Formats: sequence, C-alpha cells, structure tokens
Amino acid sequence: MRPRSATAFLTHFILAIVSAVASTFALAFAADAAALPAPHQVDIPAANLTLHAQLYKPDGDGPFPTVIALHGCGGLGGHSEPVLPRYRDWSEQLLKTGHAVLLPDSYGSRELGPQCRVNERHVRARRERVADITAARQWLAQQPWAAHDRISLIGWANGASALLWAVRPQSSRGTAPEFRSAIAFYPDCRSSSGLGWSARVPTLLLIGAKDDISSPSACRQMVDGARGRTALTRIEVYPGAAHDFDRANLPLHAVGGNADAAVPEHGHVGTDTDARADSQKRVAEWLAR
Repeated sequence: MRPRSATAFLTHFILAIVSAVASTFALAFAADAAALPAPHQVDIPAANLTLHAQLYKPDGDGPFPTVIALHGCGGLGGHSEPVLPRYRDWSEQLLKTGHAVLLPDSYGSRELGPQCRVNERHVRARRERVADITAARQWLAQQPWAAHDRISLIGWANGASALLWAVRPQSSRGTAPEFRSAIAFYPDCRSSSGLGWSARVPTLLLIGAKDDISSPSACRQMVDGARGRTALTRIEVYPGAAHDFDRANLPLHAVGGNADAAVPEHGHVGTDTDARADSQKRVAEWLAR
C-alpha cells in the first residue's frame, strides 16, 4: 500500500470510529433525556387560593410512593422553565427509584417572585408553606395512582424549614394518612431549636459543616434536644460542605455583592461532590425504609 493511500485509509478508519462513538453517546444522551418526562401542572384547592404544582410521575397506573418536594427561597421555576434544574435533577433521581414527585409552587401560586431577600415575607415557612404541604397531602390522598401510606416530604433551605414545622406533633391534622418520612436539606433550625422541636415521623437532616447561610450547630442542637421525645431522627453534617452542596456543577462562591433576589444576601454556596453523592444514597435509603 502506498504511503498516501495508507494515510487516507487510517484517516477514514479513525473518523469512522469517532463517528460511531459519537453516535453511541448521542443515543445514550437521548435515552437519558427521555428518562425524565416533562412535568404536568396540577391545580390543588387550598385555603384562599389555587396551589399550582408540577408533577413528575412514572409510567403506569401505580400506586406509586410519592414525594412532596419543597423549593427554597429562590422559588420553583425560572423565567422559561417550570422547574429549576436543581429540582429537576432530584426529581429524576427520585423517579429512578419508582417515586412520583409533586412540587408545589408556594410563590408562583401567589404571584410572587423569589423571596430570599424579602425582609417581611408574605409566605412564611411555619404558616403558609405548612398550609401548602397540608393541601398537597390532602390532594394526594384523593389520587388513585398515589400510594397513600407512602407519602414523604423532602425540602431545601426555606422549604426544609417548612418541613420541620410540618412534621412537629403540634402540626398533625389527623385528616389523612401520616407522612411516611421526611428529609430536610440545610434548613434554618434556629427558630425550631429554641422551641423544643420534635418530629412525629422519621426525619433526616442533611447539612454542610461550612454552611454559613443556615446553621449546622443549631440543627445539631435541635436534633440532640429532641432525643427521647421524637420519632426516629438523624442528622448528617458533611465536613467541608457549604450551602447547596447537593446542586450539580455549582462552583463554590460567595453570594454577596449582587442584586440577585433568588439567592441569600450573604454566605457561600457550591457543590461538594462527595456530599452530593452521599446524600443521594442516603435519600434513597431513607425513603425505602
């Protein structure tokens, strides 16, 4: 074979391999993208308003274990998307374990934007957001596709703070089957800690030791103070992790110095790869209990 012919053959051979690999990755990417269906908006009757929510549900008739997922102070969606990537990512993780995911929009339903930098919030974690949780729970109790004895809660930041109020014994309404379990990512535990918090359902707290937006020490004090008078409660404090450690591809950075109403006024946020992976494992195990 002449040198030029050999070079041309080798070039064509390499291009063919690259093309095949690219096609394989494209098919895999398409399959992954197809794994997460578009959410369906549902309207839930609530006190003095219609609570809008986004629903991800596995194919089939169910009944499916279901998670009510509670967004943080930045809100549920963005300008062009009903569910922000951070909640879409978790919804995909939960769908893989066979769960349906209901995401109530506490701010959008009240025609409000992000509330991270609002001093006097009209939607408070301990009142309006707990009422939204109750409305979502009652709505799920009427859905034939939902496993009514396997409804759990998961929340982030302000949504996690609302979760802590919702699982207190004093918040029990007695009108629907009890929540199966609850998972709170980096809640603000300072108010709950000072009020003798306890939980009536198994509750898992996940927070970073370097979280300077929430308070890991207050969360530890809250959980330790509830011993002997609470349902099963666990806390995992990740060394070196900051706020929003479970978000994907978010470089660690300070949030101060900008006017973004969807982020807190001060502190640090960013992905911690090890804590993110461990939290995904712990969430799956906690929900499978």
